[in-house]
Amino acid sequence: MADHVQQLRDTLFREVKVDVNLAVDNEATKHTVSRSFISDTITVPTKEMYDYATRSSLGDDVYEEPSTNQLERHIAQLFGKEAAIFLSSGSMSNQIALRAHLTRPPHSVLCDIRSHINCYEGGGAAYHSQAAVTAVVPSNGTYSTFSYVEKHIITGTDVHFANTRVIALENTLNGCVIPQDEILKISAFAKTEGVRMHLDGARIWHVAAETGTSLSELCAPFDSVSCCFSKGLGAPVGSCLIGSAELVTHARWLRKLFGGGMRQTGILAGSAAYALSNHFQLLPGVHALARKLEQGLRAIGVQITSPAETCMVFYNPAPIGLTYEEIMERAASLPDPIKVGGSRLVIHIQTSSQAVDDFINLLKRMSEEKGSATDQAAPPVDANDVAADLRDIYVRVKNASKA
Repeated sequence: MADHVQQLRDTLFREVKVDVNLAVDNEATKHTVSRSFISDTITVPTKEMYDYATRSSLGDDVYEEPSTNQLERHIAQLFGKEAAIFLSSGSMSNQIALRAHLTRPPHSVLCDIRSHINCYEGGGAAYHSQAAVTAVVPSNGTYSTFSYVEKHIITGTDVHFANTRVIALENTLNGCVIPQDEILKISAFAKTEGVRMHLDGARIWHVAAETGTSLSELCAPFDSVSCCFSKGLGAPVGSCLIGSAELVTHARWLRKLFGGGMRQTGILAGSAAYALSNHFQLLPGVHALARKLEQGLRAIGVQITSPAETCMVFYNPAPIGLTYEEIMERAASLPDPIKVGGSRLVIHIQTSSQAVDDFINLLKRMSEEKGSATDQAAPPVDANDVAADLRDIYVRVKNASKA
């Protein structure tokens, strides 16, 4: 009997084995990433990041994980808040923040119509927090202003409406920086109305790097802040939710409720710490490369629908007779392919300058083939035109990645 059971075990042991170290050329993957304008989430961990991360602690984050705890303390101090909690994603961080703030429905969240919270989190505000969303089109075509927030906020005792309980801003949004004085006006107004302020700061690193403003100053007007270690900084996984000690204590319960309690997160915290220490300082170079891309596109007559304030350029190739589909196909068929997905071009810390040059030259060559080349730079975009058709500047080619 014992021999039979052991035979069954041996069979089972063989069945559960798996090898996921496939014959993948990681060096080729790194090169592909350096020539992709799809998103800054595609960056890959470096050997140096891995080496540092493997020296992190081996605790259990639901109980006690020293490296993760140290990262949380550092982030809280860096952002000028009392506490922080490490989470698996920016969407989870945003949604837990909203759930922590929104406790007595009916209630609503006021945000930009293009924001991640509104467009790319699966309707999470409604699902998790029973919240309506007031999605506002900014009148200037770039960012939400105090006057627009004042116009669209819902307060009072009219039972037909769900009062605004959270104003959620995103900085950057489409690569554009919200002026700090505008944020301060919105925050002061929110306080008078008893409304909470949340910042989706997935790319707040870019704001700090571009303006030289400290993260604590940028985030002082907010009751809660989400920051991402993957977007922009190049860590493989992770975000932090930052706020008061009371908010973060509540967030730990919500994280468990959401199924987000993780165990040996030290290696992830180590990757995030390495990214902060070694990649944050690369962002000004990213911004310079994005401006080089914008200038090159303008020079061949491409319309820029949203300029390179930080790491993104939005463009329209119609003035030189091209479509996004044509560009995507030709870029993918180059001897050294380039990956694009539509109107948004994202520069990241692993984008090569050669890829930028090759992309500009490709569009110039395609334009010349169609006989529509021009030596004149494209005219600037009228902000009123952009605002009138705001969502159309982010055009994705069908079946393109949606990172």
